[in-house]
Parts: sequence; structure tokens; C-alpha cells
Amino acid sequence: MTKSEAKIRIAKLIDEINYHRHLYYVQDTQEISDTAFDYLEKELIELEKSFPDLIRLDSPTQRVGGKALNKFKKIIHPSKILSLADAFDFADLKNWQERNEKLLKNDTKSYYSELKMDGLTVVLTYIDGVLAFGATRGDGEVGEDVTMNLKTINSIPLKLRPLKNIVLPKIVEVRGEVVMNKKVFADLNKLQVKNNLPLFANPRNVAAGSIRQLDPQVTKSRKLDCLVFELLTDLGQNTHQEVHQLLAQLGFKTSPYNEVCQNLNDVNKYLQKWEKKRKTLAYDTDGVVVVVNDIAQEKFLGSVGKADRWMIAYKFPAEQVATKVLDIEVQVGRTGALTPVAILAPVLVAGSIVSRATLHNQDEIKRLDVRVGDTVIIQKAGDIIPDIVQVLPKLRTGKEKAFVFPKNCPVCKSPVQQKSGEVAWYCPNKKCYAQNIESLIHFVSKKAFNIEGLGDKIIKQLVDNGLVNSAADIFSLKLGDLEVLERFASKKAQNLIIAIEKSKTIALDRFLYALGIRHVGTETAIILADHFKDLAKFQATTQTELENLHEIGPEVSVAIMNWLHDQNNLELLKNLQKAQINLEYTQLKNSKLNGQSFLFTGSLELERTEAQNMVRAKGGKVVSSVSKNLNYLVVGENPGSKLSQAEKFNIKILSEQEFLKLVK
Repeated sequence: MTKSEAKIRIAKLIDEINYHRHLYYVQDTQEISDTAFDYLEKELIELEKSFPDLIRLDSPTQRVGGKALNKFKKIIHPSKILSLADAFDFADLKNWQERNEKLLKNDTKSYYSELKMDGLTVVLTYIDGVLAFGATRGDGEVGEDVTMNLKTINSIPLKLRPLKNIVLPKIVEVRGEVVMNKKVFADLNKLQVKNNLPLFANPRNVAAGSIRQLDPQVTKSRKLDCLVFELLTDLGQNTHQEVHQLLAQLGFKTSPYNEVCQNLNDVNKYLQKWEKKRKTLAYDTDGVVVVVNDIAQEKFLGSVGKADRWMIAYKFPAEQVATKVLDIEVQVGRTGALTPVAILAPVLVAGSIVSRATLHNQDEIKRLDVRVGDTVIIQKAGDIIPDIVQVLPKLRTGKEKAFVFPKNCPVCKSPVQQKSGEVAWYCPNKKCYAQNIESLIHFVSKKAFNIEGLGDKIIKQLVDNGLVNSAADIFSLKLGDLEVLERFASKKAQNLIIAIEKSKTIALDRFLYALGIRHVGTETAIILADHFKDLAKFQATTQTELENLHEIGPEVSVAIMNWLHDQNNLELLKNLQKAQINLEYTQLKNSKLNGQSFLFTGSLELERTEAQNMVRAKGGKVVSSVSKNLNYLVVGENPGSKLSQAEKFNIKILSEQEFLKLVK
């Protein structure tokens, strides 16, 4: 930046900062977050350091103010670790409560609110009162054995303390969060600077990385801590509050900031208090977990899908920072959709360095009026890619460039097309290099074939060397094909061949998801697999049959039929069969409703989708019409003609209460 450019930029920054200072200190309001404001001041300070003779007297900066392992073993968790549903505002919490109260008949007794520490979830298992093993969360079902590393954390008891009047069972299982104190983190980064090493991004990443060190001495040097929040063993606890009391009595460290809240208004007060105070804590926290306090109610509510109904994670408002848009690029996805992405001056936000932000589509660019060179406010909630939420037009110099959406695919140069009723633009060339790469990456991803060692870079390397053109080519790779490639040692090549061979046996729903059919995500793939149970039957389906399936509407049905009638896709299926892919379909085990069909009619107090999910969770299926093969018709208020039809077939009629008893 030249001196004249710096002078203009400094003037604009001073005006912008002073404007927001006035709003905050005089009018007691604000338009941008504190963090975003800090970044504007930081930029001004750096410019003034570079050009000290441009420092103005009215600049805001002039104010005067007061034994190592070879690898980790796998551990299967005794109880599956489910995900947490998220709430981003109080309205989300109210909706969550309303859904639960329909099941509980307005009898929610109280809530237990606890700060959600930002660390790594671990499972600790004690046998005869002694720590036997500890594992990472992993995928929720299988984690890594990190027992030796967890033993280096002083707040994790190696032996449980005895309880008064309670005899401990042989096995006690608890869950907790491994965290790093902010001061310890700061000291660690000072050491990094001293040793000319790169700085760590945030305490959470260091905690997670430290637990996965093969040398426990490294873990020990990181001075980690562990706060335990869940007791999975029944010791007679009746409330979640008692869970934390028992954990403390057993010798675990628990958060001292948790509270029992008698109602949702009390929960809201707790949220507001800690949203303000959380920065004063010794540990990072990104939200609050709100739990139904009564354990009998927890058990009654159970889970739906991948999350427990009885608790929810309220996320604190996303952190916002200011940065500059250096460029706008267009990416091509596996469906051919063109997505504009802002290339940003790297900036730290929500604990990680960010250099890209999604702009979604052409309409979003117009709505924001974002230009190359603009100063923008970005925000990031959790681990998702950040969004640009605001442009600061008063900081423009006149050199900013408006973005023009391309008329041709940036990769294969095919003229782009816009589908009827959609805002997105698409590359119509199914052989486009970018689409092919993204399709292959999707095909081998964790939720699909899950081929370990076959990452994005290797996919591109295989395509660029002519070894892989379609997904089926992956299964014809030989050891000799890989060993000659750059950075492919013999062992690495051998491991990849083994991983590919292992992946040939795959569940039908994962296979259908791997195909990358538009609108077919993991849940839809499960529905399709449960209905067809066989690939040949799926290939022979009709649009009418698809539309009769619950949650498979016309749009999804059309997308599936279009995919099945594409000659390239049929060739892919044929080649995958030649590769001897072994498709498995497993009926849900230990499910009392296996093979039983349900249909709902009339108005239910329970949400219709929740009732349907209850059926699926127990191995049953939901149908859309009455037939002689229907097992149960669940009837609410004002039932339609389905009731009289079911009576003709002598089908079992259930009230909502009878249904709830059946699926318990």
C-alpha cells in the first residue's frame, strides 16, 4: 500500500471507528460486534505503525485510557454417543420445549443448565472403581483408546471415591470434556514463539491434539484438565442435578457454574448472564446445554434420529470479525452447481484462521452488494464455513470491483444454465473435470464408501495420472499403479489397496448415498434402502412408487428417475457390479416393531414427523395409504376416510395414547 492509499484508508477507518464508538459509548447501542470493532482498530494501529507520520490527533489510537505408542487401538463405546440438537435463539428453545411437552403432557418439572465447555469429549470406564480405559468420542460408536494420555490429567481420578450408602457396581461409565486453561494456552504459545514454532490456533485444538499424542509425556506437558458432565451408570440418581452431585462425590471435577432452572424463563436468565460473563471463565465455552432435569422424563423422551430429545445445545451468538475481500472465485460442485466463494485476508474467527467465506449464489452477492476489495463483517457459528453478514461501504476507496457471474463454467468452459425455479446456475457438462473430482470425493467420503487414505489430493492425483476416471475405476487399482506415483511409498500404496478391498462390502443405504444422486442425503438413502432392500429393485422402481414413499416427494422422485435413466449412471452401476461390490441390508435388531406398518390420520398432539420417527426407531415402517397389509392405524381428532377404510379391512385401530405405550 502506498502512502497516499494509506492516508485515505486511515481517514476512512478513523471515521468508521469513531462512528461506532459514538453508538456504543454515547447512545448505548451497537451495529457490529465487539470483535469486529477490535479488528478495525487493529488494522488502524498497524497502518499507523507503518506510516507514523500519518497519525492524526483525532485518531482513536491516541485516546489515553485507564512411553510412546505406535498407534491407538479402537474401543467400542458401551453406549452410543448421540449428537446434540442445536438452538441458536430463545425461539428455538421454546419450540424444543413445546415438542417435549406434547409428549410429557405439559409436565416438564425443571431444567438443568450447564456451560458447554469447548474441548474434546472423552468416555471414562472404571472397573471395580479403578480407571480401566478411556476413549475419544470418535464417530459416536467407536473411539480411540487414549487411556495412557488421560491418566496424565490430574483432575481425572485413577480410583473412584466410595459413596455413602451406595455400593458401586462393577462397571461405572462417565463422560467428560478435556479442556485447556486459557492461561496455560497463552504460556504454551509463548513457548512456541521462543522456539520459533508456529502458534496454536485455540485451546480446543491443542486439547484435542494433545490427547491424540502417541507419547503420553507430550500430553502430560500440556497441563490439561477434564470436567465431567454425565454419569451413564445407574447409581440411583433421579435428576440430572444429582448426576453432577454424585460425580463430585466420586472425585471428578465438575463445572461449578451449573444451575437448576425451574422454567424456561429461568433458563433464559442463565443464558443472558453467561453470554456476558463467559469471557471471564478460565476455559472457552461456546454455549449452554439445557437438560430436562428429571431422569424419568429423560428416559420417556428418549431420542429421535441422531440426537436425544431431552437435551439441547444453545449456541452463543456467532463471533463476528472484520476483514477484506481479496477476490471472488466460483467453485463447481458434484451436481454442477456454481457457488461463489469470497477469498479473504486471513483472519482469526471462532478459534480458527479463516480465508474463505461462502456467498451462496448470484442473488446473495446482489443482496449484499459485496465487491472485490470491500471491508466486510464475517461470522462463523461452530465449524461451518463462515458467512459474510455485512459490507462496510463507507470504507470503499473507489477501487473496489463489482463481481460479474460467469457465463461459462470456470473449469470446462461450457455455457452455464439456470434451472426453472432455482437461483443457482449449473454447468451442464457431466464430464466436467470439477464435477468428476467432487463426485469421486463424495463417493469415498466417510458417510459413503469410507475408503481410508483416499483423500482429496490423492483423488486428484489419480485422475490427473489417468488411473481413475469414474468411481468404478477405484476398485481396479493395482499396487503397481500406485507405487510409481509421486510421494507414494510401498507401504502407503499397500495400505490403500487393502482399504479399497475392505470397502467393497458396504451397507445398501451408504451405497445409495455414495452414488451422489441429487437430493438423496443420508436420511433419504436409509428410507430407500429400507423400502427396496435390494439394488435391482431400486433400479426397477417407478416415479409413482417413489412418490408413495414417506418423505420422498415429487422433486426427489424426479431427481432419482433422471439419475436412473442416465446412460453414464447405468454404466457406472454395471461396472460397480463387475467390481464385485457386496451390498448388505440389515434389518434393525432387537426392534419390537420389525415388519409392522403404521399409518396416521387425524390431528395428533404429537408432531406427525416425531410419531413416524418413533415407528422407524423401533424397526417399523410408515405407509401413506390403507391396504389389507396395514398393521396399525393411529387415529387422532377428526380422522378422515382412512378410518372407515381401515375398519373394512379389520385393521387394528390405536389411539394416540395406545400408540405411545406400544412404542415405549
